Amino acid sequence: MHKRHGNWDLPHRSTVCDILSRHGMVPKKRSRRRIGHPGKPTSSILAPNDLWSADFKGQFKTGNGRYCYPLTVTDGFSRYLLGCQGLNSTAVQEAKPVFTQLFREYGLPKRIRTDNGVPFATNTLARLSKLSAWWVRLGVLPELIEPGKPQQNGRHERMHRTLKDETTRPAAASLPAQQRKFNTFRQEFNHVRPHEALDQQTPASFYAPSNREMPNKLPPLVYPDRFEVRYVSANGGIRWNHGWINVSTVCIGEYVGLEEIDNGIWNVYFGPLKLGRLSERHMKIEDAFGRLSRHHA
Repeated sequence: MHKRHGNWDLPHRSTVCDILSRHGMVPKKRSRRRIGHPGKPTSSILAPNDLWSADFKGQFKTGNGRYCYPLTVTDGFSRYLLGCQGLNSTAVQEAKPVFTQLFREYGLPKRIRTDNGVPFATNTLARLSKLSAWWVRLGVLPELIEPGKPQQNGRHERMHRTLKDETTRPAAASLPAQQRKFNTFRQEFNHVRPHEALDQQTPASFYAPSNREMPNKLPPLVYPDRFEVRYVSANGGIRWNHGWINVSTVCIGEYVGLEEIDNGIWNVYFGPLKLGRLSERHMKIEDAFGRLSRHHA
C-alpha cells in the first residue's frame, strides 16, 4: 500500500493487524496441548501382583524374513515371567488378547509399568492409550518410566538381556518355531533357574496369582457424589457451560469426572487417573502430568 500510495498517511502495522484480525482475515494458530510426564515411578513392590512390568523386546526377523515383536510381561516382586508372546506388530489389537489371557490366568495386578511407546502410551492427556484405558476400566493403574531411562524398569530389562541371548541368537525359522523357543525359555526361567536376587530361589517359588479375578464385563467408572460427570462424545470432547471442550479420543464413549478445586478450576479424572485441569476461563483442559489420585480410597 505504501508503494502504491506513498503520500497516504497509513496506520501503524499493529493497527492494520488488529483490523484484519477483527474481521476474521487472520487465521488463528491452533495451539498444541503440552503433554507432560508423571516423573520417576515411586510405587512400592511388597508382594506379588503389586506391580507387573510389560515391554516389547526389540523386533527381529525370523528365518523366513518375517518380523517378530516379543511382548513380555513379568511380576515385579518375584521376577516371574508371566508371558512372552511373539506378535506380528505392536498394535493394540495384537497386545490386548495377550493381556486378556494373562489376566484370566493370573488375575489382575494393581499396576502395570511400561515405557512411553505404543501401545502402552500416547501423546494425549496423562499419556493414556486405548490399551491403558482398558486397564483403568479393569481397576489396573498404568505406570510409566521416564523417557530414555530403562533402568527404572531394571528387573524387566535384565530379563530381556537373557531372553535375547538365549532365544534370538540365532532366531528360529518362523514365528511358531520362535514361540516354542520362548515357551521353553519361560519354563526354565520360572521353574528351574535360581536367581541371586531371590536368594537362589526360583521365581515360581515366590509367585502366587492375584486374588482379583478379571470380570466378565467391564465395571462402570464410579465417581464421588461431589464430582460432575460428563460423557465423552464421538469427537473426543465434552459439553461444558454451553460449550465444547476437547478431552481425548482415547476416552470416546466413556465418562469422565470433574472435581472443582477453585472457582472455575476443575480437576478432570478418568476413573482414578487424573487427566488434567480444566480452566473455565480458557475453556480447555491442560495436562497435569497424569498423576494418580486417591479419591476412590
